[in-house]
Amino acid sequence: MTIAAPTVTQVANYINGQWRESSASEWLDVTNPATGEVIARTPQSGAAEVAAAIDAAAAAFPEWRRTPPEDRIQPLFKLKVLLEDHLDDIARIITQENGKTFTEAKAEMRRAIENVEVACGIPMMMQGYNLEDVARGIDEMMIRQPLGVVAAISPFNFPGMIPFWFLPYAVAIGNTLVVKPSERVPLTMRFAFELLEKTGLPRGVVNLVNGGKVAVDTILDHPKVRAVSFVGSTAVAKYVYARAAASGKRAQCQGGAKNHVIVLPDADMRMATQIITDSAFGCAGQRCLAVSVAVTIGEAQKTFRDSIAEAASKLRVGNGLDEGVQMGPVVTRQSKARIESMIGAGEKQGAKVLLDGRNARIPNYEAGNFVKPTILDCVPATSDLADTEIFGPVLSLIHANDMDEALAFLERSAYGNQASLFTSSGSAARRFRYEAPAGNIGINIGVAAPMAYFPFSGWKDSFFGTLHAQGRDAIEFYTDKKVVVERWAKEHSRKF
Repeated sequence: MTIAAPTVTQVANYINGQWRESSASEWLDVTNPATGEVIARTPQSGAAEVAAAIDAAAAAFPEWRRTPPEDRIQPLFKLKVLLEDHLDDIARIITQENGKTFTEAKAEMRRAIENVEVACGIPMMMQGYNLEDVARGIDEMMIRQPLGVVAAISPFNFPGMIPFWFLPYAVAIGNTLVVKPSERVPLTMRFAFELLEKTGLPRGVVNLVNGGKVAVDTILDHPKVRAVSFVGSTAVAKYVYARAAASGKRAQCQGGAKNHVIVLPDADMRMATQIITDSAFGCAGQRCLAVSVAVTIGEAQKTFRDSIAEAASKLRVGNGLDEGVQMGPVVTRQSKARIESMIGAGEKQGAKVLLDGRNARIPNYEAGNFVKPTILDCVPATSDLADTEIFGPVLSLIHANDMDEALAFLERSAYGNQASLFTSSGSAARRFRYEAPAGNIGINIGVAAPMAYFPFSGWKDSFFGTLHAQGRDAIEFYTDKKVVVERWAKEHSRKF
């Protein structure tokens, strides 16, 4: 019996309301991380194709910005319904190209939908303010206006959610948009744009281009692009931020992370273990808010170490579409090799491998990129693992004598994306909230992911810019403020 090979999708670009086959000379294979099968090919679109998308957005902008806000949000209401109706379909695509479990993929899209819902409040959130008689007979007002063409460059780890940190706000405000998804996971946004086609958005308001560095550089250099939103590694975030600024654009660039959790002896250890297990190993550790270092204080060193090792060892690893699987593979074979190499380096630098996830073999998925949950105990503060973002299912354990020592360890980190504390003490919680050097803080929370009506914060090398994604920051980022001062001369020729 001959088994048919899986259909390989040639991913197209979406420009000016039409799907266009790319003329790229270079294409990248998109591989299912669990099976090793090639499921799609992504074009490395050239500068001309990206420029065509930008030009289409620029041509659509004048009419779209004149469309009343109440009318601009109507397609978003339709989009919310379409995303709800196709939640399982899009989650399945995410799992196939990213590797996370089906449940995790659905949760990701819930956050995407949440941003669509919040953006539907633009008629209220975009309002300015005014004051009469700032001087006798003179009134002053501040109004917000859309920028024009804006762009979003998104990563592989949340192919559905992260583009929606930007898209609904930008469009509802009256901007037009170019989205460049990660070339590793192009199918999720392709499906999302097929849904966007059904919402009634005018041609050119949203555009999708696939590609790599050439596509990114074209966006960063093009004079018609006013603002760029980026999520990815710190090295690339710095590059995008600097090059965008050099071209006079505003930019919000989310970088890497090394997230810490402090576990005090008075913590509810059962709850802490469950939550931190989910945080460290959910999405195979490939999320910017995953806990990667647990700092234990006092007797928590032993109690937490033993409980987390037991919980992590019981996680079922496999294809995220299979029933009961709790953790999927990492995204590529290169990621698997890099993560396993870092585990080995940490071991050589003095860490004790408490739970070893290297060389994982999953029955029926031998070609998958699997790294099982790994826990490294007694990681020296001088080890590379203490500072380097692993971006995989690896948790490092470090011991501190007290809160002063634990907070000092967090302070030394170059990153400041997220930090959490597990405790029963209100005093300790308040001190942590007050002093922890990170933009997203969790108290008895393992993944302090802000709701869509709050900004997704980040400090130090985890963020470059001043205005973050989501919430009120999105309104400020995607608008220009205009202050109007008015005086009207009295008309003496007639009386009213």
